[in-house]
Formats: sequence, structure tokens, C-alpha cells
Amino acid sequence: MINVPCQAFTNALKASDIQLPKGQRTHVLRHTFASHFVINGGNLLILQKILGHQSIQMTMRYAHLAPDHLREAITYGPKVFG
Repeated sequence: MINVPCQAFTNALKASDIQLPKGQRTHVLRHTFASHFVINGGNLLILQKILGHQSIQMTMRYAHLAPDHLREAITYGPKVFG
């Protein structure tokens, strides 16, 4: 099922003459998905499950893409400091 989109992506890369390091094609798709998931307001805990990350720290690499959501969480979350 995933081979069809991957093959289409591979064909598009070849047609565009964009050179990616071997083994990076599916990583680019995965990273793009994760980035857009967060940009569009996706929950980082859900993204962790989707990507299969063992720790939330790995998933938090995408958190910078949603600064408004993080600011809102800090504003409305519990007051830990001060």
C-alpha cells in the first residue's frame, strides 16, 4: 500500500533531477509528513505514536514548527514558575 506513493515520489524525484542521498527518499516523506502534521496543529503525543518514537524527546524535534500552539499551552497551562 505504501509502495505506490513511494514509487510515485521516486518517479517525481527522477523527473525533477533532484538528487537525494541513497536511503533518504522515504525519510524525506516521513519528515515532511511530521512537519505538516505539527504545522497544522497535530498533537505531538499522537505524532509520537504515528512515527513510532520510543521517547517524546525525539518527537519534540518538530515542536518548533508550532510556536503559537506552544505559547498557548504555556499561557493556559499550570503556573509552575513564579
